[in-house]
Amino acid sequence: MSKPLSDHDRRKQISVRGLAGVENVAELKQTFNRHLHFTLVKDRNVAATRDYYFALAHTVREHLIGRWIRTQQHYYEKDPKRVYYISLEFYMGRTLQNTMVNLALENACDEAMYQIGLDMEELEDMEEDAGLGNGGLGRLAACFLDSMASLGMAAYGYGIRYEFGIFNQKIASGWQVEEADDWLRYGNPWEKARPEYMRPVHFYGKTEHHPDGVKWVDTQVVLALPYDTPVPGYRNNYVNTMRLWSAKAPCEFNLKDFNIGGYIQAVLDRNLAENISRVLYPNDNFFEGKELRLKQEYFVVSATLQDIIRRFKVSKFGSREIARTDFSKLPDKVAIQLNDTHPSMAIPELMRVLVDIEKLSWDNAWDICVRTCAYTNHTVLPEALERWPVDLFAHLLPRHLEIIYEINRRHLEVIAAKFPGDHDRLRRMSLIEEGGQKRINMAHLCIVGSHAVNGVAQIHSDILKATVFKDFYEMEPHKFQNKTNGITPRRWLVMCNPGLAEVIAERIGEDFIRDLSQLKVLRKYVNDEAFIRDVAKVKQENKLKFSVHLEEHYKVKINPNSMFDIQVKRIHEYKRQLLNCLHIITYYNPHFLQAAPGYHTAKMIIRLITAIGDVVNNDPVIGDRLKVIFLENYRVTLAEKVIPAADLSEQISTAGTEASGTGNMKFMLNGALTIGTMDGANVEMAEEAGEDNLFIFGMRVDDVEALDKKGYHAAEYYNHLPELKQAIDQIAGGFFSPKQPDLFKEIVNMLMHHDRFKVFADYEDYIKCQEKVNDLYKNPREWTKKVIYNIAGCGKFSSDRTIAQYAREIWGVEPTLEKLPNPDDKH
Repeated sequence: MSKPLSDHDRRKQISVRGLAGVENVAELKQTFNRHLHFTLVKDRNVAATRDYYFALAHTVREHLIGRWIRTQQHYYEKDPKRVYYISLEFYMGRTLQNTMVNLALENACDEAMYQIGLDMEELEDMEEDAGLGNGGLGRLAACFLDSMASLGMAAYGYGIRYEFGIFNQKIASGWQVEEADDWLRYGNPWEKARPEYMRPVHFYGKTEHHPDGVKWVDTQVVLALPYDTPVPGYRNNYVNTMRLWSAKAPCEFNLKDFNIGGYIQAVLDRNLAENISRVLYPNDNFFEGKELRLKQEYFVVSATLQDIIRRFKVSKFGSREIARTDFSKLPDKVAIQLNDTHPSMAIPELMRVLVDIEKLSWDNAWDICVRTCAYTNHTVLPEALERWPVDLFAHLLPRHLEIIYEINRRHLEVIAAKFPGDHDRLRRMSLIEEGGQKRINMAHLCIVGSHAVNGVAQIHSDILKATVFKDFYEMEPHKFQNKTNGITPRRWLVMCNPGLAEVIAERIGEDFIRDLSQLKVLRKYVNDEAFIRDVAKVKQENKLKFSVHLEEHYKVKINPNSMFDIQVKRIHEYKRQLLNCLHIITYYNPHFLQAAPGYHTAKMIIRLITAIGDVVNNDPVIGDRLKVIFLENYRVTLAEKVIPAADLSEQISTAGTEASGTGNMKFMLNGALTIGTMDGANVEMAEEAGEDNLFIFGMRVDDVEALDKKGYHAAEYYNHLPELKQAIDQIAGGFFSPKQPDLFKEIVNMLMHHDRFKVFADYEDYIKCQEKVNDLYKNPREWTKKVIYNIAGCGKFSSDRTIAQYAREIWGVEPTLEKLPNPDDKH
């Protein structure tokens, strides 16, 4: 009998990882040794694993450089319309493996490292996640960059190079503790600083009105230093750029009133300016009106617009001479996409540049601005909407406040003409909210200043038109669109689940990686016994691998034959981790979750989950039949391990609250079944895979609205459902916290008296639905058939489809599947 294949040999057989040609491997080894020697200044006697990781990263990066330069040269020669995706978050995760996948270098690098005597997975594990995002919005931006490059679009991601990304989460005695994420500590081999493109950004000061226009004077200047990271397309030789800005104090910072005592202090105070890019705000779906955050938002926008306009003005590659001065052509050459309202300052800033600096008339400038900008909305939760106090603006950005007032004045004139005498409509639609502290509603600014506004799933886009932005939809219905979110199949299938990618490729070829809609062909294999067996086998291997990972890193033993029932989300009341908790308590099964550090309820929810785990996991009667695990420090790299191992995906938000979700799509693509409400993209997932192939439960949006009208009374459910009453009484009575019996009384009080998200209303249906899940799980063949229907229905949820729609319907750009020539080709 042949001996089982080693990990290395098994990986070698996976064709989606690229071919390991002999010359290729020899060249990689040579380059690797050169970098170890010349870049890292180490030899094999003293080099540590991290040195080897850096040597490999530099080796792989070399394969990007030629393509990167050639791509940018290609754009300059063709002068296409360029797309600028501005986001305060890019949740990139690790770069090494993704780059190898997209350049078809994985097997060759694997073989080269093996021959040198190194373990590829060990090296990959040395890389820090680039955690420059909180969750869905930031990870979406990262998927979009991958798709834009893979579709050959002249696109740029613009954001902030935070020195500290999303905090590292530790759990101590059941409580969340935050730790700073010093991800740049050892350096970042993927970025290239570009000090030659440094840009000044102005703050504070005052405005002066002269006959020849307005001047913004006496400002404080902070410099924006760009760092470029390559973004490779999938095997098409395109490499785009993500440009992240870092804040730097100018040399003369605070030295104007120089005296000997003041000099040292002035140099120390440079930190104040440089704090702008120090840390990512860890708030997801929550607005915190802090001055530093507004500074960050204006910083990225101002630096980016200067870059956009510089690039618009010079038309030929490498030329600094100004070739284009006619700004009426800007919307033909530039598309700016605002990822939520965080970069909304792009609208008044573009107006400032066009009117104050380039001296265009207001009307011309406004027409250009609207045709250039487009806005994506990501949430309908009122507490998430950005509403900045006017006095903060007056202090920090006085000229922009004047511009916003003028935009608003003209906007209200248009409404008054269209709806004479409707003063309430004027109040509702104003960019300025009166009453108490005057605030600027940034979503309103974005709608008025953009030619397209989109939600991120059909149900969400419909809700925007019917509720939050109803007045705006009535006035300009042509602006409103839907762009259902997607995920990149490169990272979320080929890279994180090569076994499944290979099983699919054996049946339908490899083209689905570029065109995910081809997965629908898998429907004809739904009764194919060999395929059913292969899909189930890959899932079992992934579960085994994850169990080993859990035991190594978290010291918990789980039974790999049990159902892996997983919820991965930021912790928020609307995502209803509490509903999941109630099910666990009601029905002593495993699951997984991160909270913004200031969000008290979220921290209490974590404490409750860990407390339930302490009780359940130590119950000798239960043994290994049920484990509750709170997996700390969830991040992109952990998602890549968890998701391929999941059997059941929990998507249980109250209908009408989750704009789209993208984790739901990742689980579906990786062979998990979904238990969920008709919310966000779950609705479209059910449409694509067939509603019978998901476990759908709970109120629909209409039911939630009806219940709001009638009045939601938690006590009615508590009194009528004995299992629910028992679970709540246990939480309230200290069953899960015997040393502090009233530890969770706040949570119980919230659920009983002010639960906006109606956990109890969906409890009974959720429990029943979970029983159906359990019944089906006992029939592995039928379960796997449903899995196949789900994978086959995933085609729509590729970010390639999403981006192609943005390109054609918002940006006026045509995606291409043509490849650029290899950099070593002479022509």
